[in-house]
Amino acid sequence: MAKQRLIDAYRGKMTDIPPWVPYAGVHCAFIINEPADKMLKDPELLAKGVVETAKRYKADGIPLVFDLSVEANAVGCDLKWWEDNVPSVKTHPCSDKTPAEAGLKIPSKDEGRWPVLFEAARIAKPQLDELDCVLMGLFCGPLTLASHLAGVRIFTDVYKNPDFAAEVCKYAGEVGAKSAEFYAEMGCEIIANVDPVASQIRPETFHTYVTPNSQAANKIIKDAGYTSSFFICGDATKVMEEVCQIGTDGFAIDEQMNMNFIRDLARKYGLGFGGNLKLTLALSLGLLSPREDAIVSLAAGGQHGYTFAPG
Repeated sequence: MAKQRLIDAYRGKMTDIPPWVPYAGVHCAFIINEPADKMLKDPELLAKGVVETAKRYKADGIPLVFDLSVEANAVGCDLKWWEDNVPSVKTHPCSDKTPAEAGLKIPSKDEGRWPVLFEAARIAKPQLDELDCVLMGLFCGPLTLASHLAGVRIFTDVYKNPDFAAEVCKYAGEVGAKSAEFYAEMGCEIIANVDPVASQIRPETFHTYVTPNSQAANKIIKDAGYTSSFFICGDATKVMEEVCQIGTDGFAIDEQMNMNFIRDLARKYGLGFGGNLKLTLALSLGLLSPREDAIVSLAAGGQHGYTFAPG
């Protein structure tokens, strides 16, 4: 019941109550009293963290990881590891070369941290199924992965060096599609394209670099019979029409977004939508009452395609 409720909401359907997803990320390590870096490198600890977090928060769905360095690492980027956060990308192989010139390939499931994720999913999924909780797969979107590969130059290259930017984003989209394939193989019933920095560009730039390089992943998820979503961060108001037309079953937004605007836009396109519990203002800084914030989000979201979740 809970799994189907979440899938229905992600697909923009009516539900009896809004489902709930804690995008816990490395908070899973805190739940099992382990450092984040240790958990992310150990499939048994990762599975334990995900399952115990799903139990603690009575989740209807939970990501295997919320870590956008997985793809970059699998194609050769070095990482800086942290005890209390996801790793950060240290090296940028396309800072002065195209992916072809840098010798980058599409990774196999034996490269980078993919073996850890496959094993963690194998352990966690049966336990989550018993909890009636969806195992979700999140992969790094094309523009965000392009920024890992090329560094910050990508944000000017999309305007000043469009041929180079197009090559990097095309390759990033191909890597993302492979990730979607891996998550489908793991049995992740909801798979999301997570492209937080895509909120920082113009709508026409989004349409040029993000939309076309998301289609291969969309097709893989659809052909597998699973549900797709697009996650974006920050104030994405100016690109939300493009987000709604990217071809996924729904989308998720950040705490800066107006929920009434988002709800109406999602219903216009018949999409699922999720967010925007205010992690920063309510849970981190305590400037808002978490309970009141939750009530406001739930009231605005309603029961038509809405998933209650952090922004």
